[in-house]
Amino acid sequence: MTNGDLLFSPLRLPRGPKIANRFVLAPLTNGQSVEDGVLSDDEYRWLTLRAKGGFGLKTTCASHVLPEGKGFAGQLGCFSDEHLPGLRRLAAGLRDNGAVSALQLHHAGSRALPEVGNRVGPSADMNGTRAMTEDDIEIAVASFAQAARRVELAGFDGVQIHAGHGYLIAQFLSPELNRRTDRWGGAPENRARFLFDILHRIRATCGPRFQVGIRLSTERFGLILPEMIELARMLFSDGGMDYLDLSLWDVRKAPKDACYAGRSLMSLFTDLDRGRAALGVAGRIMNAQVARDVLSAGADYAAIGKAGILAHDFPQRVRQDPAFVSRPLPVSAHDLKEEGIGERFIDYLLGQRGFITP
Repeated sequence: MTNGDLLFSPLRLPRGPKIANRFVLAPLTNGQSVEDGVLSDDEYRWLTLRAKGGFGLKTTCASHVLPEGKGFAGQLGCFSDEHLPGLRRLAAGLRDNGAVSALQLHHAGSRALPEVGNRVGPSADMNGTRAMTEDDIEIAVASFAQAARRVELAGFDGVQIHAGHGYLIAQFLSPELNRRTDRWGGAPENRARFLFDILHRIRATCGPRFQVGIRLSTERFGLILPEMIELARMLFSDGGMDYLDLSLWDVRKAPKDACYAGRSLMSLFTDLDRGRAALGVAGRIMNAQVARDVLSAGADYAAIGKAGILAHDFPQRVRQDPAFVSRPLPVSAHDLKEEGIGERFIDYLLGQRGFITP
């Protein structure tokens, strides 16, 4: 099978439905939901249009599991049964357009919006974050599991646990941000306990075919690269995870850690024994050739971010043109509207330097 064919070959995870191809729409913050977390028409249109455009697995934006875990204005919610009607509508829309669906579960921790109050993290900080008690930790773990069950009842095929980008789970993983001396801090396996407890609680709460992925950062945010490699190894051997989604910022970048000179950051993870689970990578995959390259380098799928904003049908365009390249940035707001991007998403992208033409 050629690499080009592999992009359009099915991906089978340990659990749940077969994914039609190796194109995954990365979870992207867009600010289009109602402020109470209810799904909006703009968010529905943005997501279902990408499913219609050929993405095999469609991941939603980060959806907060507790009100105090809200990290963005207009963030999708999954912490209340009041969100169920919108989640059911979204799950059905993604399914009807041919995509396997995953809702990303998120808690911003110390990076929560100040106005939500009661910001918590593994340790206290100067910005008013309170160190979580044992009860707080149990509530958070239970809330991830309850949200996953709510998502399953809504008809989604799975969830993705957001353990990256400096949010609550990543805060526990970081020795810089997690200064606890109890069983939740100190040694790397203690700092990873929060993530594993969430994973195992979701597994115990949801059905046997429900898919559970994990998004992980590998550097920055106070994380230690060798620890993240070992954490990935532990997650693959644990068996509770169906796929690991690496947020690399650039799939071609070298590690910052000089101990790994001469290696690509991605290769440190593709070399791991992943058992039956899958490994996906995200970071500046802007054209068909880079998508093929990540599969040639050992990844199981390509997670598409910006290119999926610029072209709702990126996979279909690659099928039609094996040399397809995304349009260059910046683009006009009109171009984004043509791709199903709503006004609030456009406002958010205006804050991303060089994305939209002034």
